[in-house]
Amino acid sequence: MGLGGMLLVLWLLDPADEVADELLELVRANLRNPANDLMWGTPGTLLIAQELRRRTQDERWAELASETREALLEARDENGLWPNVLHGEVYQGLGPFHGAVGNELVLRLEDLGPLLRETAVVEDGLANWPGAYGDRLLGDDGQIPLQWCQGAPGIVTCAASYLDEDLLLAGAELTWRAGPHGDEKGASLCHGTAGSGWAFLKTFERTQDEQWLERARRFAVHALEQTQRLRKARGRGRYSLWTGDLGVVLYAADCLDARSQYPVLETLD
Repeated sequence: MGLGGMLLVLWLLDPADEVADELLELVRANLRNPANDLMWGTPGTLLIAQELRRRTQDERWAELASETREALLEARDENGLWPNVLHGEVYQGLGPFHGAVGNELVLRLEDLGPLLRETAVVEDGLANWPGAYGDRLLGDDGQIPLQWCQGAPGIVTCAASYLDEDLLLAGAELTWRAGPHGDEKGASLCHGTAGSGWAFLKTFERTQDEQWLERARRFAVHALEQTQRLRKARGRGRYSLWTGDLGVVLYAADCLDARSQYPVLETLD
């Protein structure tokens, strides 16, 4: 959120020194952000530092990436979670954007398996997770979230490499049985059909069971049709990565090629 992401895109398109210098100051200024999440806090700016280090081999970026990583690890609490101070609330999120599995993916850690076992709600071979540690599945609106940014699809996607396999399969199966999202949520990566479908790509990567790749591709076809239909209804598209048509296109392309590195969080290539 904010200038950092836009400057990163600008630098990737045209790697000017002055843009890199501005990015360096932004990442440094974000070291103690109390929002310990990908969208606002140090996990997000760690992505910037790591990518600039990889592409430039500049020692300044190596040092700042290390400093940012240490700041993020120091902010972790005794449960292995991060307190997130955001929008006037303090909570220990579990999900990708505002919680632990997203932070772990950026840090390349795999030690949340026991906690995800503890927090899983399992019934009849299906599994889901609350948005934050200690919360109930049922939200204040009377709904149980099941989308990438909150619930099983995001947990499976981000923790697929270390989540106990029975939970991985139970979370992916719940996502499949629930089906694609309706038009209220749409087709997006964040909370729509494409985001849920990513759980199937990750489950395929882990199990090599072709059934999951087929399911991912079926969600992709639905998401593309849904996007086209909503564009016609609105008279325009939506152009953001997380909540718009661009994320759906990336998902569909990854389904075609059976790629399983999640955009931005795992790769900017």
